[in-house]
Amino acid sequence: MASRASLLAIAAATLLLSACGDENVATYRIPKEKEAEPPLAAAADAGAQPEAAPAAAPGTSMADATVPTASGQDLVWQAPPEWTSKPAGPMRKATYGVPGGGGDSDLSITAFPGEVGGELLNVNRWRGQLGLTPLRAEDLEASVSRVEANGLRFTLVELASQGDPNGKAMMGAIVPVGASTWFFKLTGPGASVRSSKAAFLEFLHSVHAP
Repeated sequence: MASRASLLAIAAATLLLSACGDENVATYRIPKEKEAEPPLAAAADAGAQPEAAPAAAPGTSMADATVPTASGQDLVWQAPPEWTSKPAGPMRKATYGVPGGGGDSDLSITAFPGEVGGELLNVNRWRGQLGLTPLRAEDLEASVSRVEANGLRFTLVELASQGDPNGKAMMGAIVPVGASTWFFKLTGPGASVRSSKAAFLEFLHSVHAP
């Protein structure tokens, strides 16, 4: 029995030593925890398209698009044949070169949504362009005239730089049309604007809704 026990002990020790020598070290790679995706990327993966900044209209820059012009039905008019039509530009409905006694003047036609600040603000804005002091509200009516034609009511303004008869001058007309306000502004040398007054007034009488 002792001999059998000894043999079993020796066999067990041999097996243990053999196991220790042949031991294989197993390694395991634990997958890294996936970081949460930002909402925008997750939406894109799900097929949703992220919001994009509004693009400028073709042919204009974002600076041109900062001030919206009036949309909807436009006015129509008949310009004198001697007036030269020019490119309107992004902020204008139309532009004309107007010949006069002291050189050509520029007629710009613009339209904007709403009242655009009202008559007093716009008249004073024009006065400021010629270096004139602003009017008080109680002085406005005495400084403008009214013309009605084709169902439209124009507010007319005549302005000239002080101290120089040949300096810059202006004739302007403001007319509300629906939910918009239209501006007709003739600017140029004083002599040219004065000599074009009759043609400008005749032109206003041709303006009407289509």
